[in-house]
Amino acid sequence: MYIQLHSIHYLLSTQSKMLHLLLLFIVLVSSCAAVDTKPGCPSNCGNVTVPYPFGIGFGCYMATGFDITCNSTYDPPLPFLGTSNLQVEEISEAKLRIRNFVSFKCYTPTGALTRSIASWINLGKLPLFFSTTNKFTAIGCDTMALITGSEGLSYTSGCVSLCSNKETVINGSCSGIGCCQTDVPRGLKRFQSAIGNLNNHTKTWQYNPCSYAFLVDQDRYTFRVSDLADPNFISTIQSLPVVLDWVVGSTTCEEARKGLSTYVCQANSECYDSESGSGYQCRCRRGFSGNPYLSSGCQDIDECAGPNNPCEGICVNTPGSYYCSCPHGSYGDGKKEGKGCINKTKQFPLIQLTLGLASTLLFVVVTATWLYFSIKKRNLIRLREKFFHQNGGFLLRQQLSQHDVAVDSTKIFTAEELEKATDNYAETRILGRGGNGTVYKGILPDGKTVAIKKSKIVDESQIEQFINEVIILTQINHRNVVKLMGCCLETEVPLLVYEFVSNGTLHSHIHDKNRFNNNSLSWEDRMRIATETSGALAYLHSAASTPIIHRDVKSANILLDKKCTAKVADFGASKFIPMDQSQITTLVQGTFGYLDPEYFQTSQLTEKSDVYSFGVVLVELLTGELPVSFERSETERNLSSYFVACLREKRLFRILDGRVLREGKREQLIAAAELARRCLKLKGEDRPRMREVVSELERLTMKSDGVNVNETQTLVEVEQYSDLYPIQYTSTFQPYAFDHSHDSTSSHSQEDDGSRLLHSFHLSR
Repeated sequence: MYIQLHSIHYLLSTQSKMLHLLLLFIVLVSSCAAVDTKPGCPSNCGNVTVPYPFGIGFGCYMATGFDITCNSTYDPPLPFLGTSNLQVEEISEAKLRIRNFVSFKCYTPTGALTRSIASWINLGKLPLFFSTTNKFTAIGCDTMALITGSEGLSYTSGCVSLCSNKETVINGSCSGIGCCQTDVPRGLKRFQSAIGNLNNHTKTWQYNPCSYAFLVDQDRYTFRVSDLADPNFISTIQSLPVVLDWVVGSTTCEEARKGLSTYVCQANSECYDSESGSGYQCRCRRGFSGNPYLSSGCQDIDECAGPNNPCEGICVNTPGSYYCSCPHGSYGDGKKEGKGCINKTKQFPLIQLTLGLASTLLFVVVTATWLYFSIKKRNLIRLREKFFHQNGGFLLRQQLSQHDVAVDSTKIFTAEELEKATDNYAETRILGRGGNGTVYKGILPDGKTVAIKKSKIVDESQIEQFINEVIILTQINHRNVVKLMGCCLETEVPLLVYEFVSNGTLHSHIHDKNRFNNNSLSWEDRMRIATETSGALAYLHSAASTPIIHRDVKSANILLDKKCTAKVADFGASKFIPMDQSQITTLVQGTFGYLDPEYFQTSQLTEKSDVYSFGVVLVELLTGELPVSFERSETERNLSSYFVACLREKRLFRILDGRVLREGKREQLIAAAELARRCLKLKGEDRPRMREVVSELERLTMKSDGVNVNETQTLVEVEQYSDLYPIQYTSTFQPYAFDHSHDSTSSHSQEDDGSRLLHSFHLSR
C-alpha cells in the first residue's frame, strides 16, 4: 500500500512539473511574439510589418523620421512615412522600400504634348538615403533624361535612349536602344528628373508615344520591348519599389560609443557603419536574436532546444553559443555534423577492419588526389585562356605591336594578387563608380598603394574601350596624366591597375560640401590645376606619338594628389587620331554639361572638342558652380551659356567664386574669363588650340602684379566690367518637400520639343 501511494504522489509531482514547464513555454512564446515592436504598440499596418525603431503612434518609434502613419481609409490599411505621401512597402534590417514615382511625357502623332508629369523625391532630414541598388532608368525611342541630386550631395547625370525602329530593340537590354540606365551615388538624399525629346515622338509614335524616367530597384525591373507601347506601363513601374538605406544617429560607431547616453545599440548587439556614409546600424551578435534597438536587447538562442539540436551526444547551451560532449563510455566530438559519439566497446573490431582496408584506401586517395589536381590545373589553364581571349588579350597584343609598344612594358597581374590587394573587392575599398566600371583601392605586397579599375560585365564594344585605355595609357608618359602600372586579363571581367591619386577629384574639391571645405582651393591652386590639366591635354594632342583626343574631359576625371597636383584620368572613351587626319566620325560620347555642341550635332570629333570641355572646367574653377544644375533658374541652368551671357552683359564679377574675387588680381580674372569664353565658342575653328591655352595660362599665372577686385572701388566707372562685387544667390528649393508632380495643363510650363532641353545641354546660347 505504501508503494502504491508513493507512486501516485510521484505521478502527481511529475504532472505538476510538466504543467509548470508548459506554462513557462507559453509565457516565453507570448513574450517573443512582439519582439520586433515596443510593448503595447501595433506590429503591422495592413500587410506591412513595422519593426522598432520604426513605429505606429506616439511613443512607439525611436525618433522623428521613424514614425509611420497607418492610413486606415484604405483596405487593407497602408503605411506612410510620417506625414508625407511616401508609401512604405517593406521594412527590413537595413533597407526600406517605398512606392515609386514616374516622370513621363506623352505626345500625339503630330507631336503635340498630351500629358506630362515631373516627379522628384526629397528625403530632407530623414535618416534615409537612396540605396546604390537603385538605377536611374529612361524608357523611349526619342528620349533624353537627366537626374540631378542635392541636399548635401551635388550630383548630375543622365542618359539618352534612341531607336529608329522597333526591330532594333532587345528585351532585357538597357544599353541606349529603347532603354538606358545610370548609377546613383552613395549618400543621395534628394533627386529630380527631367525628360526631353528630339522629335516629340513624331517618328516613333506608332510603337512608342511616350518617354519615361524613374528610379527603381535594379533587381526588380527588367526591360521589355512591349514596355514602349504599354498603356499600363506607369502603374507597372509604380508597383516596383525604390530602395532606401535607413540609419540611426549621424556619426560613426566609434564616435557614437563615446556618447553612451545617445548610443542606441542594446545588450548583446554590435554596431556597424552605414554604407551610405553617414550614421550607423545595430545587429544581434552571433548566437543571439531579437531586436537590437529595444531595451531588452538581443536574447540568447538556445541551440540545444528543439529539433535542430546540433549535438548527437550531450548538448550544453552557453550565452551566444553551445558545446557538445559524449556520454560516459563513448568518445568523439559529439556533433551531428562531426565525428559524433562512438561506443568504446566497438573500437577494437573497427581497428581490425580499418587496418585491412588502409592500404587499399590510401592508394585510391593518392591516385584520386593526383587526378583531381591535374584536371583542376588543366581546367584552370583553359579557363584563364578563355578569359584572356574574351577580355581582348589577342587584340591587346595586336594593338601593342601596331603602336610599337613592348609587350612586357606593362605588368600582367594575377587574379590572386589583385583579390588580396583589395580584400576580395570589399565595399570599403571602393573609390568610385563610373560608366565603365568600379575603381577600388588596393595595396600590393610591396606596400605600394594602387587604384584598380574593375570593368563591368562587358560586351564586345566595351572590350574595345578597355583595350583602348590600355593602349593609350601605355604610350603616355606625362607627370599630369595618371600612370598605368599594369592589367589583368585572366578574370571574368578585365582589370586595370594604375597609380593611386590620394586627394579625390577636382569635382569633389569644388562641389562636395561634406567632404571638402567649399573654399579649400585658393586662386593660385585653381590656376595651377588649370595650367597642369591644359598641359596634359596639349601633350595628348601634339606631343604623343599618335595624337589622342580624351573625349570626356570633366572635373570628375581630374584627380588631385596630396600636393593638389592635377592628374588627368579615365581614358576609356579616348580616341587615336591618324597623323594625316584632323577629325574622325564617331558615335557621340561624353558628359552632359561638358559635351562639345558642334561634336554633338555633327559627330565629327576633333581636338577642339577637348578644348570646349576644358573651357567648362575652367568656368567651374572660376565660379564654383555645377555645369548643369536644376537649382538655378532656367536661363542660368547651363553654366557655360550663363557664363558667356554674363560676359556679354558685363556682369562677370556677379558669378565668380568669393575666394577667387578675394585673391585674384583683376587683370588675371578678366584674362582667365576671356580665355574661357574663347574655349566655349560654338564653332571649333574659332576656339584656340590647347597649346595656345597653355601659353596663355602660364603667362597669366606669372603675372602677379595688379589690383585685387575688392581693394579698388574707383575702377568701377573706367573698366569694361562694371560689377566688382559678387551677388549671393539663394536656393528656390523647399527643404522638405517629398514629391511634386503636375499635369501639362498647370502653370509650370513643359517643353513641347527637345530644343529647350538641348539648350540646357549648352547647344544654343
